[in-house]
Amino acid sequence: MSNKEPDEVSLAGQPIYRHSGANAWQAPEGEVCIEQISSHIEEHLGKIESVFHEIVSDTVHIDVHWVKPNADYPFHRLITSGMSDLPMQTPEDAQVPRFIELIMTLPPEWKIDQASFECEKWYWPIRELKFLARLPHKYNTWLGFGHTVPNGDPPVPFAPDTKLCGAIVLPSVTVPEKFHCLQIDAEKEITFYAVVPLHESEMNLKLNKGTDELLSLLGKRDLNDVVDAKRADVTKKKFGIF
Repeated sequence: MSNKEPDEVSLAGQPIYRHSGANAWQAPEGEVCIEQISSHIEEHLGKIESVFHEIVSDTVHIDVHWVKPNADYPFHRLITSGMSDLPMQTPEDAQVPRFIELIMTLPPEWKIDQASFECEKWYWPIRELKFLARLPHKYNTWLGFGHTVPNGDPPVPFAPDTKLCGAIVLPSVTVPEKFHCLQIDAEKEITFYAVVPLHESEMNLKLNKGTDELLSLLGKRDLNDVVDAKRADVTKKKFGIF
């Protein structure tokens, strides 16, 4: 995820980076593409019910757009804007997106209101989206397909009612194909990636055996990018997978 040398290399040859020494605070440029992103969301996912704005922003101003469940898609959608205001520090000559935004898909029973957000049980997806959206710009790194980020080192659960404690970045399988990319101009295309929460052992499996191995196990359990805070760990032997 970085141009620097990795701190460690996993058994599968995956680089492991431990981010420290964040860049100093700097004022954000402003919401460069918010109008285009908002229009893109409403065209493909549904009406934006509300936008959760940051009061104080560092480096980039991250907003989170909320689309309620609707007839086409019975999920809550949380989509960032602002992460793509700056290019990520991708490896030289790598054919990977430099401008991305993130999306989390939540089940219809998830509580989305200010009173419920006083409880981390309901708020943590927004916290995670904002953290991940700012991470590349604070540490001169990048996020892309198959990258995993733990919630702390060592990782801790996102909230008291879940054992999920990290996330993998993947293309969403619950959005229409035309939503994945947004062409701003000849020089800038924004790619939208899903944030899929993981258990610690699932992150370890990805590091030690590769992304394909993890995706295969998730597929065997018919799991997609809709968040299930109570879901079981797919690496456990009780599923008869190993």
